[in-house]
Amino acid sequence: MPGVPAGQVAAVREFNRFYTRRIGALNEGLLHSPFSLTEMRVLYELAHRETPTAGELAADLGLDAGYLSRILKTFGAQGLIARTSSAEDGRRRVLTLTEKGRKTFAPFDRASSDEVSAMLGALGSAQRRRLVEAMRTIERLLAPPKTAGPRLVLREARAGELGWIVHRHGALYASEYGWGDKFEGLVAEVAADFLSAHDPKRERCWVAVLDGEIVGSIMLVKKSARVAKLRLLLVEPSARGFGVGRRLVDECVAFARSAGYAKVTLWTNPELHAARAIYEKTGFRLVRTETTSVFGDPQAAQTWDLFL
Repeated sequence: MPGVPAGQVAAVREFNRFYTRRIGALNEGLLHSPFSLTEMRVLYELAHRETPTAGELAADLGLDAGYLSRILKTFGAQGLIARTSSAEDGRRRVLTLTEKGRKTFAPFDRASSDEVSAMLGALGSAQRRRLVEAMRTIERLLAPPKTAGPRLVLREARAGELGWIVHRHGALYASEYGWGDKFEGLVAEVAADFLSAHDPKRERCWVAVLDGEIVGSIMLVKKSARVAKLRLLLVEPSARGFGVGRRLVDECVAFARSAGYAKVTLWTNPELHAARAIYEKTGFRLVRTETTSVFGDPQAAQTWDLFL
């Protein structure tokens, strides 16, 4: 396609070759079964869906209707599937696995899980997290969700998650901006102060959870009786572009209003372009710029305020 660098195309093709070989997709019988990769995928969908139709399977799997029809005909002859009329709509013919079909598929389903478990077990916990995060990033970018249903959940931070916030701030800001130990130490102090003496009625720390994984954080703490301070906004690279940062800031500001604050203030850096754009769209205004050496080398720092 015009405009796409040849090197990027080659890299994707190389990854496809590597991964299909790695999971055994090129084997004649997947998982040493009598089924091809496509046949196994159809069985998987039938085992994990509630009464789909052949048309729904063809559309969702991107299969030619005639090709899927031949697969289903073979499964029917083997006694693996049944076709029945839907209880809600008698004109709708739905597919289900028979008892024989479930017993046939079950050991291969377990074998697939065991293979993936063995592959992941060879990695350390941090490597596993990076691998799963990378896979979810690929899925999100290439196949955006078809429904508007939110996959993002904001909730209060739980035991142990303040440690995650400190760790991810230290790691991300070191890799993206070159900020070192002093910055991580400051984040650790903020987290320690919150854990030791926060007022749950007027102070709160949230994490953003996307598809079961923590991908962001934000905190609101008391500066004075009328002024709150927004702190520790972070969004993982894999979750950027999904509105996570805006949701976190909106939640923080809404809580500040309900807690009776008259103003929310925050301190940030001009390099954090995405964060500053969110603050400005939310209604924050830049009130002061100064020079600080709190993270090492002298750099600009900004104070933004939002009157509630």
